[in-house]
Amino acid sequence: MWPIIKKIVLWVVVGVPALLIGGLLMIYLSLPDVVDLMTNNPRTSALMVQRFREAKNSRKELVIRQQWVSFDEIPKLLRDTIRVTEDAAFFQHRGVDFAELKAAFKKNWQKGKYVRGASTITQQLAKNLYLSTDKSVIRKIKEYLIARRLESRLGKNRIFELYLNVIEFGPGIFGVQAAAKFFFDKNVSGLNLEEMVRLTAVIPKPLKETPTGNSSWINWKAGWILDTLRRYKYIEQKEYQEVKAKFN
Repeated sequence: MWPIIKKIVLWVVVGVPALLIGGLLMIYLSLPDVVDLMTNNPRTSALMVQRFREAKNSRKELVIRQQWVSFDEIPKLLRDTIRVTEDAAFFQHRGVDFAELKAAFKKNWQKGKYVRGASTITQQLAKNLYLSTDKSVIRKIKEYLIARRLESRLGKNRIFELYLNVIEFGPGIFGVQAAAKFFFDKNVSGLNLEEMVRLTAVIPKPLKETPTGNSSWINWKAGWILDTLRRYKYIEQKEYQEVKAKFN
C-alpha cells in the first residue's frame, strides 16, 4: 500500500507540474511571429476565415468587406470614442489590464454568470488576427501571450491601427473604413459624431446589432458612450445634447 501512495505523491509533486510546464511550453512555441506586422498589413484574419467557414457550413453566402486605412486617416474623435469605450487604459497597460480583469471577475462572480468582459484592445486584436471566438482556457492563455508579444514588438499606435482595420462591425464587415462605406456610404474620414457612436456601440455585438438600428441596446450603449465622451471632455455640451436626443 505504501509504495502506491508514494507513487501517487510523486506524480502529484513532480508529474503534474511537469505536464503543466510542458503544455505551456508547447503553447508558447506555437505562437505566431508578429514582427511582420510592424511594416505589413495582414490581408486576412482568423476571424474572417472563421466567419467565412461558418457561412459556408450554413450554406449561406458571405462577402468579406475590408479596406485598409492608415491611422491618420481615421478621425481622432472616432479613435478616442472606440478607445474610451473598449479599453480606456490602452496607453497605460502592457496588453492586459489587470485592474479591469479584477473588476470583471468580481462582477461576474457576484452575478453568477458572465456579464462583463475585460479584454483589452490588444487582446481583441490577438484573438481576431490569430485565434477564434471560443471561450476555452487554452484560447485565453494564447490570447494573453500573443497580446504580450504584440506589445513587446509593436508601438501602441500600430496596435491600434491594426485593431481598427480588422475589428468586426457586422456580417462580413471588418474595419472602420468598410463599416463607414457599408452602413453610411461615406469614407471613415467623413463620419459625424452620431455615426461614430453608432459604429462603436455595435462592437460588443456585431452580429446581433446594426449601427443603423434603434434597438434598446443601441440606444442604451450610445447614451453611455456619449456620457463618457462628455465626462472626459472629448465633446462639447452642445453636440452632446444634440446627438443624445437622437437615442432617446
